[in-house]
This record gives sequence, structure tokens and C-alpha cells, in this order.
Amino acid sequence: MGIDLIFKIAAIGILVSVLNQVLIRSGREEQAMMTTLAGLVVVLLMVVKEIVSLFNTIKAMFNF
Repeated sequence: MGIDLIFKIAAIGILVSVLNQVLIRSGREEQAMMTTLAGLVVVLLMVVKEIVSLFNTIKAMFNF
């Protein structure tokens, strides 16, 4: 885990927010909501991978 994870999450957030605004202004609120949810799922999957890595490190540290 490093600063690159933070930059990836920020880039996804910026991209999703721009797409959200474009879709809302064109009258496609449903697609805007789906884009937001897809961005949230992608970020959550990235965070879950890091949490799994953290738990594996803790598990190895205490020899469980």
C-alpha cells in the first residue's frame, strides 16, 4: 500500500463525478446513479484487497 492507492481512488472519484455531472445535465439520471454505484464498487473492491492484505500481515505476525 502506498500513495498510489490514494491517487487511484482520487482519480476514480474525479472521473465518476465528471461523468455524473455530464449525465445529469443531459437528463440521464438513472445512468448517472449507476455510474456512481459502479465507481463506489470499484473503490470498495480496491480497499477490501488492502484490508485482506493487512489481516494476512497481522496473522503472519502473530503466527496464527
